[in-house]
Amino acid sequence: MRFLLCFLVAVPLLAQDETKPPKGEPLKYPTGVILVKGAEPSASDTKTPLPEGGRMANDAYKNDYFGLAYALPRGLKQPFEGPPPSDTGGYVLAQLQPAQTTKAADATSVLVTAQDLFFSAGPAKTAAELVSYKKEVLPPYYEVERPPAEVTMAGRKFARFDYVSRAAGLHWYVLATEVRCHAVQFVFTGRDPKAMETLVDGLEAMKIGGEAPPCVRDYATGANVLNRVEPLLTERRFNRIPVRIVIDTKGRVKYIHFLSAFPQQATAITDALLQWRFKPYIVNSEPAEVETGIVFGGAAGRVAAAGD
Repeated sequence: MRFLLCFLVAVPLLAQDETKPPKGEPLKYPTGVILVKGAEPSASDTKTPLPEGGRMANDAYKNDYFGLAYALPRGLKQPFEGPPPSDTGGYVLAQLQPAQTTKAADATSVLVTAQDLFFSAGPAKTAAELVSYKKEVLPPYYEVERPPAEVTMAGRKFARFDYVSRAAGLHWYVLATEVRCHAVQFVFTGRDPKAMETLVDGLEAMKIGGEAPPCVRDYATGANVLNRVEPLLTERRFNRIPVRIVIDTKGRVKYIHFLSAFPQQATAITDALLQWRFKPYIVNSEPAEVETGIVFGGAAGRVAAAGD
């Protein structure tokens, strides 16, 4: 929450940063600097939609992975793209800021995030639990305006939680829904509750959700695994490597998405996972594709079920 408050203060300053090179010119680094490629997201193909693969087009944010189409409220733009996903499954999908000409009293920002519930560092296993947890850990200098409760928006169930900082004069409205075992959250921040409520009402017009393989926590464990090959991680074995996979109807790994991994790790884990075999997931007495998560690496270089 402190991060969000700092973000709201910092964005106008960043928007006025004149130290950035003109568009098209490369960034210049001090002499003697060595750039080392770090852990990054990657996937086994370039066609399958990714959570971080959303885009702005025609004044709307679209994300094929979540089946999300959200028309930007009037006067809001995205000046900066979000960071890559974290190794605990956190995504910044869109950060929408009012124009600089907007009066401070009327300005409302919208932050759209997603939390992969397979890899969350907290105890929450559902979107509703995540919102309730936010309320439990709310620092005492905030006041609860609306305790977590279920609401319906765009034909879906959302968990809503409102709170305020009297000292800063800022209100936060948090609305979260679950899509593909992710908590997709819309966080509205501003000074005018009436204007903020108008933006919340605008969620009714968005589209979210769609066809996708069922997601099942811990499917890649126990008796479901018929053949398992451990990846050979010779370098950087102890960072957390969260991986989402799609298993096809024959029990083979069809698709691999690394949220955060070094290139050598992604190669080794991909080679191993393509040799794994699973019991087919059954839906209505028929084999079906299934999506699940695994965590590689960690303190002991181990392989663990998502959520361990």
